[in-house]
Amino acid sequence: MSLPQVAVMGAGSWGTTLAKVFADAGNEVRLWARREAAAKAIQITRENADYLPGLTLPRTITATASAKLALDGAEIVVLAVPSQTLRDNLARWAEDIESDSTIVSLAKGIEQSTGLRMSQVIEAVTGCDPSRIAVLSGPNLAREIALGQPAATVIACSDETRAEAVQRAVGAPYFRPYTNTDVIGCEIGGACKNVVALACGMAHGRGLGENSQASLITRGLAEIARLGVSLGADAATFSGLAGLGDLVATCSSPLSRNRTFGYHLGKGDTVAEASKSTHGQVAEGVVSAQSIYALAQSCNVEMPITRAVYQVCHEDMAVDEMILALMGRRRKSE
Repeated sequence: MSLPQVAVMGAGSWGTTLAKVFADAGNEVRLWARREAAAKAIQITRENADYLPGLTLPRTITATASAKLALDGAEIVVLAVPSQTLRDNLARWAEDIESDSTIVSLAKGIEQSTGLRMSQVIEAVTGCDPSRIAVLSGPNLAREIALGQPAATVIACSDETRAEAVQRAVGAPYFRPYTNTDVIGCEIGGACKNVVALACGMAHGRGLGENSQASLITRGLAEIARLGVSLGADAATFSGLAGLGDLVATCSSPLSRNRTFGYHLGKGDTVAEASKSTHGQVAEGVVSAQSIYALAQSCNVEMPITRAVYQVCHEDMAVDEMILALMGRRRKSE
């Protein structure tokens, strides 16, 4: 059985890493980079020096700044751009996406202006059937996977046949994909874990130890599951790779952009100052905290950690005040 042509739209650290994984699994991959200079550099040097310095990319990856060329004939289209830019990018690409391709979302967030999950944004912009849209999520720190360290992930799609096709295509020797039909659960877990990771980073920045981290992760998982179930997710998803697995990795690793960003906030940096630790970019969880908090309010779901992170990032609450607010909440049974 021949492997599909794969287009990866976005040459950041995670997009480049997934392009490498697909290539290592035996696929021909086209990697779209926004800047012509970046595409040429990757193509000539076989390295993405901006995001994965020192790592050699397979020859079966073709880098290009032409979206049309990247998408031509692609049976699997991987969207690897930030959640808040997905709509605008996809609007430019939609007419070049093949009519029966499987569209795989890597973006982990809730759209700020609409409260939509990324699969819903894809459906709205392209008009494609939801059964064509898959989500990839799990404890997937890009640098470790790019180095070939063993990791697992989840491919969620309402069409099991498509999920299995992506599973076969992305199954590299060091990358083990599982399938799932709970798209909602995987998306909510992926979006919300960034917010909890900010809280864990803040606690670490204030010098708090493992008990505090474990408490935030555990109670964070509880509020993520509450929101997900209220939206129609399967509760079991949150104890799997796309729930607990992704949450632990993102909240615990210094490779996590959101945890690192939170650490700098905990040290007393402003949001603008903390962005220097993440190459001038605001961490995804900072933006998501606002949209997830609004979504939780609309669903009448209590999410105290999300609310506290939102208040630190958007209402100038001090981190120490956030910690006191969380510890001072009404006592109740777990």
